[in-house]
Amino acid sequence: MFTDRRIERHQLSCFLQVFNRLTDKPIGYLGNVSAEGLMLISQLPMMVDVAFELRLKIPTVDGDFQAVDFTATCLWSHEDINPQHYDSGFSVAEAPVEYGQLINALLQYFSFDPLQASA
Repeated sequence: MFTDRRIERHQLSCFLQVFNRLTDKPIGYLGNVSAEGLMLISQLPMMVDVAFELRLKIPTVDGDFQAVDFTATCLWSHEDINPQHYDSGFSVAEAPVEYGQLINALLQYFSFDPLQASA
């Protein structure tokens, strides 16, 4: 059985923290993301049918952060399989160009192109 790991695993939800844009307080972590929405993993359930002003702080090459601010409405929220965690689905209403750039960067980073692997 293969036991040596060659590629280190990284959990996306441990890296991209989501903040309340108005208070700059953390509210959870990004579970997944698309152009239309995102899933937030938090320690508290989120209020459904409420618009939230959110902020992602994306690390830059020089060690600083770029803020990506957007508005999203919570569509659902339920307890996660992990104790004391909740998953909440959001529909993104207003997002800047940087939000789309983040999605494209994550897609490229986590995608696997079988044609490049055989070269």
